This record gives sequence, C-alpha cells and structure tokens, in this order.
Amino acid sequence: MPELPEVEITRRGIAPNIVGQHVITVVARIPALRYPLPVRFDKLLSGKVLRKIERRGKYLLFDFDTGVLLVHLGMSGSLRLVPVALPAQKHDHVDLVFGQTILRLRDPRRFGAMVWIDGDPESHPLLSTLGIEPLSEAFSASWLFAITRKRKAAIKIVLMDSHRVVGVGNIYASESLFRAGIDPRSPAGKISLKRYERLAPAIKETLSLAIAAGGSSLRDFVHSDGSLGYFQLQAFVYGREGELCRICERPVRMIRQGQRATFYCPHCQR
Repeated sequence: MPELPEVEITRRGIAPNIVGQHVITVVARIPALRYPLPVRFDKLLSGKVLRKIERRGKYLLFDFDTGVLLVHLGMSGSLRLVPVALPAQKHDHVDLVFGQTILRLRDPRRFGAMVWIDGDPESHPLLSTLGIEPLSEAFSASWLFAITRKRKAAIKIVLMDSHRVVGVGNIYASESLFRAGIDPRSPAGKISLKRYERLAPAIKETLSLAIAAGGSSLRDFVHSDGSLGYFQLQAFVYGREGELCRICERPVRMIRQGQRATFYCPHCQR
C-alpha cells in the first residue's frame, strides 16, 4: 500500500503539470471503487480549475472552485500523467483530462477512492479522525511521550495507528525504530522521554529520506511518470530477514505484529 512518502511523491509529481489547468472532461469506466464515484462526475468537474493539491496522511486533496476531490490510492492504486492518445488498459478506471494531458487512476484491486467534498475537508469522516502529521513541527518527542503514557501496546503498533500518527506505515515504522535503537516490541508507555528524543527525529529522517529516494516500490507503487522508487534498496532491516545487520553484522529477525511483518536487529534494538 502506498504510504506517506509515496503519496507525497505522487503529489509533487503531478501538481506542477495540472495545477492551474481546467478539466476538459472526466472519463469514469466503472461506477465505483471502494465507494461509489461522485454523482455526475463529468458535469461536476468539467470546466473547473484545479487550484492546488494537498496531502493529508495518505489522502490527496484536489481543490477545485466548488469543492475538493478526495483521492486515496488504496492497496494498489497509482496516479499517472499520460498523453491523451494513450489507450486505457484493463485497470485504468478514471481519467481526468487536462488539455493534452490525462491524470489516470489505475487501481487493479479497486480499494482506492474518489470522493467529492462540498464543505470543509477536515470535517469529513475520512479525515476527521486522522492523527498528527509526522513531518509537522507539532510532531515531537514530548508529544509522543505524552500520548503514549499508560499505553501497553507495542510501540510499532502505536506508530502505525492512523488515529494517532498518519502515514508511518510498516516499512517506515520498522526502519525508524531501527534508527532509534528501540525494540519494536517495547510497550509504548514504558519508553522514556530520552528514547523518544531519538525516535521522533528518526521518524522524520526516515520519511524524508524515503521521499528523496522516490519512495518504496515493493509491489504496485510507481511515480506519476511510471518510474520506480528505491528506498527499499537502502533499508537497514525491512525485508532483510536472515541477512546481516548493516551495523553489527548479526542476523536480522522477522516477527509478526498486528498481522504485519516486523523486521529488527535484536542486538542494535533493545
């Protein structure tokens, strides 16, 4: 599933090409993704100007004159900029046509979403319960320490709870905890402020490095131009079970937490 870095990379890739442009038409080849597509989709957007594209967690917000189109890429979705002459393929479900450029949504599993919002996007049910942005100034060691008091859940589970922190997915939680030297099984409420002072910047650094590397292309994620991300090639622990730790040269281990694979180094993370 595309996480915060991949969604941010998508935003940065498409925005310069279509912000400020008029939508010529909308082509919807199916009636619904995870949710039904907006009613009278073509009439809703045709002739409207795309003012800006913002990101909230793993959602993209396309701000038009009369409302916001909320887009989620689901498990396998991608947004690509393609020429108008390029024929749609099997899993190309929605086209937003801007002049000679199409913003095309491809989603093989149809777990993505396109939802129209007339009012304040932050009050919409899909956004109103989201937690703090980890790249924001508000996200800090003291904030993490405060919200984890009396929490018995493992720190990795807490980091992946979108109601508390958005966008720190499985890859980036494992990598951040390695950089901070914290065992992913540690109860969040037992971690000291001093250790959170290592973890908070480690999360910011990991996400920033992932964005700089173009994200992680493990299954379906590609950039808006079809190219791949390479962060997974520089991972310290993710996907490296049985391989030697890049720091201590001892085997990386894998365990299951919340039905997700967690990779860590027992020697470096205590």
